[in-house]
Amino acid sequence: MGARAAMAIHGGAGTILRSTLSAEREAHYLSTLQAIVCAGSEVLAKGGSALDAVSLAVSLLEDCPMFNAGKGSVFTNAGTIEMDAAIMDGNTRRAGAVACVQHVRNPIQAARAIMEHSPHVLMVGQGAETFLRQHGLPFEDSAYFYTEERHAQLQRARLESGVLLDHDGANLLTSTSGKAVEPAPLDPDRKFGTVGAVALDLQGNLAAATSTGGMTNKLPGRVGDTPMLGAGCYADNQTAALSSTGTGEAFMRSLALYDIAAQMQYLGYSLEKAAHTVVMDKLPLVDGQGGIIGVDRLGNIVLPFNTEGMYRAWQRLGESPVSAIYTPGN
Repeated sequence: MGARAAMAIHGGAGTILRSTLSAEREAHYLSTLQAIVCAGSEVLAKGGSALDAVSLAVSLLEDCPMFNAGKGSVFTNAGTIEMDAAIMDGNTRRAGAVACVQHVRNPIQAARAIMEHSPHVLMVGQGAETFLRQHGLPFEDSAYFYTEERHAQLQRARLESGVLLDHDGANLLTSTSGKAVEPAPLDPDRKFGTVGAVALDLQGNLAAATSTGGMTNKLPGRVGDTPMLGAGCYADNQTAALSSTGTGEAFMRSLALYDIAAQMQYLGYSLEKAAHTVVMDKLPLVDGQGGIIGVDRLGNIVLPFNTEGMYRAWQRLGESPVSAIYTPGN
């Protein structure tokens, strides 16, 4: 009997704005998440690989301006876009990652190209883009990545504090054109914007993928945990496939995802116990906020987070997809 194929995705974690969220807006986020997890699950249902499933799901999240990756990426304090991504195959433990790319349309596809067509794991900046152009990946000019909401975030950060803001999100965002923009369910100034996917396929192989535009008003050249194996992305058939979202520096300092896998391998912990220990107990010790998604080799799915909310969706083959934003029961 084959493995119990399963998939989960995330689109960032942060502070809830339920008081300003219309039912229509919430439904739109939930339906988008469900559609994307269903697309990835369809790959699995047809016998496709976990690697293909996570590649597709993250590409779709990157193409959606609602999330901070690809087209919806946030701005650096220089007004530029710098994107990071990573992908890992749990069967072979091969991996690819990219950082500080500005024009490649889908950074997750860039990460996979580095994994499959180069002798390296991580490539950055102009050198990475030169390599990716040589391998025919689609590129876009800067205008493709521009959104009013992200530019408005940058302007507020510059005017008010010069750093990532700490608003309560009670008011509508105002774009630079003066037009009011309905806020997202998670306050965009307190949302840790990353997207990711994990999957277990019918052959019993695991894969994980993570992508981000980083932090609003970050210094050019800043790289977070997303392209760092064991921090933002990790997969090993012996333990689990994992993707994180949150305060990247804390996930890097704690190697949070590898810690989960290590507890499973060396202590015999279940995925649920190991993930809970890291997210709820260990990360707060280094001021780590955020969450993770994971699936183990048996098809068990976990989605713990220590913030007020996390965009997420999951599905096991033969079951209906589920999507959520807020903490359970809220």
